[in-house]
This record gives sequence, C-alpha cells and structure tokens, in this order.
Amino acid sequence: MHVPDGFINAPVSAVAGVVAAGAVAVSLRGARRELDERTAPLAGLVAAFVFAVQMLNFPVAAGTSGHLLGGALAAILVGPYTGVLCIAVVLLMQGILFADGGLTALGVNITVMGVVTVVVAYALFRGLTGVLPRTRRSTTAAAFVAALVSVPAAAVAFTALYAIGGTTDVPLGKVLTAMVGVHVLIGIGEAAITALTVGAVLAVRPDLVHGAQGLAAPLKLRVDGALVDAPAAPAAEPAPAARGRSTRGVWATGLVAALLLAGFVSYYASASPDGLEKVAADKGIDENVKEHGAADSPLADYGVKDISDARLSGGLAGVIGVGVTVAVGSGVFWAVHRRRRPEPVAGALGSD
Repeated sequence: MHVPDGFINAPVSAVAGVVAAGAVAVSLRGARRELDERTAPLAGLVAAFVFAVQMLNFPVAAGTSGHLLGGALAAILVGPYTGVLCIAVVLLMQGILFADGGLTALGVNITVMGVVTVVVAYALFRGLTGVLPRTRRSTTAAAFVAALVSVPAAAVAFTALYAIGGTTDVPLGKVLTAMVGVHVLIGIGEAAITALTVGAVLAVRPDLVHGAQGLAAPLKLRVDGALVDAPAAPAAEPAPAARGRSTRGVWATGLVAALLLAGFVSYYASASPDGLEKVAADKGIDENVKEHGAADSPLADYGVKDISDARLSGGLAGVIGVGVTVAVGSGVFWAVHRRRRPEPVAGALGSD
C-alpha cells in the first residue's frame, strides 16, 4: 500500500506530513518507556524483519497481490510507540533507497501504514487480551484478529485522504469498495504472518513480547477449600532471570531469517501489482502519478543497478536493505533508549 507521489495533492500531503511528524515525535518520547538494553537492538531487528517480509508479495486474487504492512506485528512485539518508529524507519529506507513509496507522500504512508495500523491493531489487541483467557494461544489469536482488522482500516484511511486531496476525479464509493474489498483479503495474509511470528516468539521467549506482559494466568490460592486469586504483585521490571537471559540467539535467528527472506525467498514473490496499485490502475487513480524522486537510486525497484541476473540483483538488494534497516533502526532505538531518564534512587529525594 505504498502511496506514490501524485495520488494525493500537495496540501493534503503536507498536512499528512505534519501528522506523521507529530506521531513520530510522540512515539520517540513514548518509546523511551518501552525500550531497554535488551529490547532496543531487538526493535531494530523487528524493523529489518518487516522490511524483509514486505518484499514477499503473496497472491490474493486474480492479478492482485498483497504484502505485510507490519504495524500490528511491530506494536505487539515491541510496543505501540516503538512500533510506529519501526514502520517509519522501514518506509524511510524504502523511499530513499528503493524508490518505493513517494518522497512527498512519505507523510501519507507513515500515517496510513504506520500510525493507523498500529493504533487500530494495538487497541484491538489489548481489548481482546483483556477479555480472553490469559494464555499464549489466546494472545496469538488476538494478534491474528488485530492484524486482520488493521489492514482494511489502513485502506479506509487512505480513501479518506483521497476523498480530501485526490488528484483524479473518481467516484469515492467505488474507491472505498475496491480498497476495502481487496485489503480484507490482504489482511488475512497479514494476520497469518503476524500470528505465526508472534506465536513463534511466545513459544521460545515470551518475555520479549511487549504485548504479552502481564498476561500470565494469576496465581491461585486455596482458602477454606476454595480457589481464589492471589494478591496481584506490584508492576515491576522483568524478573531478574528474564533480564539476565541473553537475546543474542533470538537476534541472530531473526536476522538470519530476515536475510533469507529478503535475499532468497523474495525472488519467488508474486509479481502482480499490490492492492493499491491494482485499484489505482482499475479506477484511474494513477493518472497523475509522478516519477519517483529516487528513481535513479542504484537500488531502485529492489534490484542492484548494472547486475543483469534478476535473482542475484534482487537478492543482493534485499540483503542490503535488511542490513541498512537493522543498522539504522538499531541506532535510532539505542539512541532513544539512552535518552531515557534514569529512575530516581530511593531515598535520594527529600534527604537533608
């Protein structure tokens, strides 16, 4: 759903840019509470993984494909504020290096693919986990539903922006129906990928899933022959045992998976246009599309310039993209974590 330059007019694109910048600013502050020494580098890995999986377009209908948006996955794994930043980093790398998603439409893309998907998915996920049994299975199911709903929600958000600032005269009802219809199908793929990934991490390191914090079943005590909930423990940092466990294995496994997906599996992805591209072509939304500002990038269209072998060119571009995204993302998240205000030392305040 990468919106190119020319779909949305300049004033609305500018307003969306302001909204996106505000969301990123708020997320930078909020992410300080979500990130620590363990999760800062993992957040960079999540961004790189989203980048890699977005290269894997899957068929959803005749002549149409879809790909992961990633907002739900990022929010559940590393938190909603950090999730917005993950998607923003991915979209920035894609726009600058790979000419994917317009540069003047960057604010539109961050708002639609980052902010909307994260807010909708995480709110729904939290609502579901609040009423479902507190188990890994129900958490995974909540992730599935949240991811599924987040994709058509993003399609509705794009349609709303198009209604205000679309550069072509196409009946709004037709755009909305087509966008929501195809993105419901894409949402099923998004949901499956999100649930599989969240479930896999929950199976090996549930302490690293932000959305699973506090979801453990309450301790039961037998009082006068009846089972009652034990008093809730005060909210605290992860247990010392969890804090002490290394994340190197998870990080290395995730990075290898991202490199394999982007460098090898992506060659077999569907070549059909994605949902937005298909709707734009069918309804005439793309009449005023503009050439991408980074069209001359040596990595434009996910291939390395001057390498004629398609498999090698695309694979190398994917590997470079994963490497750059994990480096930039990890640097950003580590810097955000370092700006976290230290907790006041007990007894240090109010002393003479």
